[in-house]
Amino acid sequence: MSEATESYETIAGCKVQMLRGGKGAPLLFLHGGGGAGVWLPFFKTLAEKYDVIVPEHPGFGRSDTPDWLDNVGDYANFYLEFMDKLGLTGVNLIGSSLGGWIAADLAVRDSSRLNTVQLVAPAGIHVKGVAKGDLFLWSPEQLTRNLFADQAIAEMLLAMQPDEDERRRRMKNALMLAKVGWQPRLYDPHMRKWLHRIKKPTQIIWGDSDKVIPAEYGPAYRDLIPGSKLEVLKNCGHLPFIEKAADTVALVSKFIEGSKR
Repeated sequence: MSEATESYETIAGCKVQMLRGGKGAPLLFLHGGGGAGVWLPFFKTLAEKYDVIVPEHPGFGRSDTPDWLDNVGDYANFYLEFMDKLGLTGVNLIGSSLGGWIAADLAVRDSSRLNTVQLVAPAGIHVKGVAKGDLFLWSPEQLTRNLFADQAIAEMLLAMQPDEDERRRRMKNALMLAKVGWQPRLYDPHMRKWLHRIKKPTQIIWGDSDKVIPAEYGPAYRDLIPGSKLEVLKNCGHLPFIEKAADTVALVSKFIEGSKR
């Protein structure tokens, strides 16, 4: 039951690729700027307890690029319609990086279908005096290295040669990330005013060595979402689900199970 099936859903006139596997309460995972489309080991682990749903955002990978897509708010509204279309309730929402920004914006707008919210190194806000890494200016090698504290992971990824389809996918993803996150860089200047509207149990997870969005953003997010909790993973970069998979999955599962009490 932890293996995934691939399907396509058409929502708001946009056909999106989706991976889904497991059983239990729904867990909707919103990916970051690198895209999705692959059933990674941590999805398989989560699917042992939950119905894991991993759509590829409009404009990314094998999903269509709709004319109406201009900003992160459009993504938030899209995923509200996505949950309506699939009839999802009691959703455990998780967003990573760009996906965390989308998840936060979604929860601000309408949390009626949500059970919990978990934001993993989310973009979306700006902390004065704390600069983000400018991933739009990094070379592909710099970006790969700056995603991880453990450079052995970066070396392994850099040694893999992408085929033509993968190169095209990466270019498509990079262009869409730039469209929604270029100016201002990876944040909405109005978001912090409304994060107090998130009323569902919320956990924020960050790596202490994040070079994309520094760990100092974690306390800022926590303080803007009433009652939220922050967990910081040691010796971890921007992708805790990859670099510290077991620890991150444990935090996610514990938080969801704790919300039932």
